Amino acid sequence: MVRRIFNLIHKEINGLHEAAYLLGAFALLSQILALFRDRLLAHFFGAGAVLDTYYAAFRLPDIIFVAIASIVSVYVLIPFLAEKSAISKLKEKEFINTIFSAFFLIIIIVSVVAFIFTPQLMKLFFPGLMESAQFADLILLTRVLLLQPIFLGISNLFASITQIHRKFVLYALSPVLYNIGIIVGIVFFYPSFGFIGLGYGVVLGAILHLGIQIPFIVRNKFLPRVALGQLKENFNDVKKVIFLSLPRTLALSAHQISLLFLISFASLMTSGSIAVFNLSFNLQSVPLTIIGVSYSVAAFPTLAKMFSNGEKKEFLSQVLTASKHIIFWSFPAIVLFIILRAQIVRVILGSGEFDWADTRLTAAALALFAVSIAAQGLVLLFVRGYYAAGNTKKPLILNLVSAGLVIVFAFGLGKVFAGSPTFQYFIESLFRVEGIEGTSVLMLPLGYSIALILNATAFWVMFQKDFSSFSRSLSKTFFQSLSASILMGFVSYEFLNVFDDLFDIDTFWGIFSQGLFAGIVGIATGVMMLVLLGNKEIGEVWRSLHSKFWRADTVIAEQEEI
Repeated sequence: MVRRIFNLIHKEINGLHEAAYLLGAFALLSQILALFRDRLLAHFFGAGAVLDTYYAAFRLPDIIFVAIASIVSVYVLIPFLAEKSAISKLKEKEFINTIFSAFFLIIIIVSVVAFIFTPQLMKLFFPGLMESAQFADLILLTRVLLLQPIFLGISNLFASITQIHRKFVLYALSPVLYNIGIIVGIVFFYPSFGFIGLGYGVVLGAILHLGIQIPFIVRNKFLPRVALGQLKENFNDVKKVIFLSLPRTLALSAHQISLLFLISFASLMTSGSIAVFNLSFNLQSVPLTIIGVSYSVAAFPTLAKMFSNGEKKEFLSQVLTASKHIIFWSFPAIVLFIILRAQIVRVILGSGEFDWADTRLTAAALALFAVSIAAQGLVLLFVRGYYAAGNTKKPLILNLVSAGLVIVFAFGLGKVFAGSPTFQYFIESLFRVEGIEGTSVLMLPLGYSIALILNATAFWVMFQKDFSSFSRSLSKTFFQSLSASILMGFVSYEFLNVFDDLFDIDTFWGIFSQGLFAGIVGIATGVMMLVLLGNKEIGEVWRSLHSKFWRADTVIAEQEEI
């Protein structure tokens, strides 16, 4: 049994769909744990001031992570590692030591400075929380969470090594263990240490995220060390990595800063607005992670190799295949999340302190986030496609503009919502949140989704300009998936009313059964329509699920020539 588990963890995965489905399966497991994590948080604290404080404490560490850890990003390092490993294992190890040394020195210095100035930064970022009773907890928790970027950054470096050797299982297990650590913090550390115990759980999760990759790294003698001599000798490599990572750093930092602005806006709204924003954002991240992230991550190593080998036609074909499947899976997810939003939120989060008003508001925010799931997934893929092609300028410009639009739309819509009773009535009636306090928070996900849809459209136009056959190849999948999804949504909505009379929706199992069976009937209808339309993607999914994925040859680390 132990050997089977070991072999599974060290399995090499080479096909796009097989890698995507493996990543998707582990992403699903990770997201299930993340949902359980959020349910525990909602159960104990509800959408209130305590949970606002918890989510706000992540902002500074997350900005530091994307700003500094981009030096050891998978998408930046993989091309360099591929080049070094082609020369020799010694060159690969020297490169790893050099990058690790640079990252470790920078992240420690930045984290220490952030630790010292945390009180001032929290006052600047979250003026709405300054007078709350939890402000001291916000400062303390933020300081504890500053350990997270260090561990996750090192884990990113190790993930680059495991991915270049196509050990996708190790990469996929990391977020699973990360969420387990957070759950341990909620269930065990919080009762023992109080609010700060939640931070200890997050740090434990980051350590586990790193730890799962260490055995492979040690076994293959890739464990890095701080080597100032090698850093000085190979500083040109560091400059190349920083130069290449700078556009991605700026783009990711801009995205995190836009989220920081949104949460800062939320801190000025009704208590619990930050919690509603984050809980709904996390829920919409489930299909995004399973679909968009899985395909973009699985495709990237192959795209990078194809482009570097001059295989432009194959490169485009790979991007097209991944795009079609992101669209194919995303449209049904969007429709089902909108139609079944109340059932989803109530089943996942509705217990303890999380009441019906919290449910309705979070469900409305979820629907507004869900509108842009396909757009978010395509942006992830387009960005990685451009990175693989060595073009970092276009993604940088488009993502900087998108981040700015997120802030502008959220702020502008908030002003319109506050100043226009007609618009406010329309939104509240549309999402059935009339009479609930704090509906202004809905302008944040609405602004976010509009900006991301515009961002995806801009990427689509840019790709069409660079690859003239791009849109023509995608249009059929787009309209087939959209048509089937609309029918799926209509049928699911109608059957919600049917099952409303069969189940007691005032109970957990009643509302769960209502949503489950309505969704199943809708999905079955959508699948039948796709078959009737002759959709190719559904055939590819069926063939991939019946391939020899789980019977793929296992390559044990000790037997590799690396």
